[in-house]
Amino acid sequence: MFDVGFSELLLVGVIALLVLGPERLPRAARSAGHWVGRARATVQRFTAEVDRELKAEELRQTLREETRQLVEPVASAKKEVTELGAELKAPVADAPAKRDDGH
Repeated sequence: MFDVGFSELLLVGVIALLVLGPERLPRAARSAGHWVGRARATVQRFTAEVDRELKAEELRQTLREETRQLVEPVASAKKEVTELGAELKAPVADAPAKRDDGH
């Protein structure tokens, strides 16, 4: 993230020692470490949440595609069955009704 070398850290440490003094420097370092840790944890949680959302959206997209691939053949089969049913009903409707009373 940041490119900070040893010489930069040493310079910041010397300046902090001169500005804060040896009594307050350890407490300031602990406080700074605490805040840096909290910032890192917040960034990590945010990154994890974004990653989960991206994976969820990818899963939704895959589900939509798979559903679309299943719906098209089912609709085609339904159409064929409906047409076949209409073809089968036509001869039955046109056939004369038989009577069972002996005539």
